[in-house]
Amino acid sequence: MSEWARENVPLLTALLSVAALALVFGAVGGVIPSGILPRASDGVLSALPHLNAVISATAIATILLGWRAISRGNVRRHRAFMLSSFALFVAFLVSYLYRLILVGTVEFPGPEAAYTYLYLPFLAIHILLAIVCIPFVFYALLLAATRPYAELYHTRHAQVGLVGAVLWLISFTMGIGVYLMLYHVF
Repeated sequence: MSEWARENVPLLTALLSVAALALVFGAVGGVIPSGILPRASDGVLSALPHLNAVISATAIATILLGWRAISRGNVRRHRAFMLSSFALFVAFLVSYLYRLILVGTVEFPGPEAAYTYLYLPFLAIHILLAIVCIPFVFYALLLAATRPYAELYHTRHAQVGLVGAVLWLISFTMGIGVYLMLYHVF
C-alpha cells in the first residue's frame, strides 16, 4: 500500500481534496442533516467560534514555527510543527462544520455598507484561499509521508509546501478577521 501511495501522490491529493471540499460544501449547503449529530449545549455551541479563533491563531503560530524550523535545517521540528498545524486545521474544521450543521451561518451584525463593501469581499477571499490551499497542503503532506527525508529534495515538496503555507497563513489570518467582524467589531 505504501508503494502505491508513493507512486500516486497526485491522485491521492485529488481524492482527499475532493472529499474534504465535498464535506465542507455538503455542510454549507445543508446536505448533511443535523439529526445525525449529537447536539451540544447552547453554551458549547456559542463558545465554538471563540475556540476556533484560538485554534486559528495557534495554527498561524505553528505554521510560522514550522517554517522557521525548516529554514534552520531542523527537519524534526518542522515535521512536528507542520503536523500540529494540520491537526489544528482538522480540529478547526470539525468544530466549524459541527456548529454550521447544527446552528447554521451567522448573520452579519453590522451596517449594510460594511456588509457589502467590507465583509463580503473579505469573506470571499478568505473562502477562496481556504479552498485553494487544500490540495497544496495535502500534496506536501503526502510527499513527506511517502518518502524518506533525503528524497524530498528531489520532489516539489518545498515549493508546494511554501505555496500551501502562505495560502494557509493568509486564510487563517483572514478567518480571524471574519471572526472579529462577526463577534467583536460590529
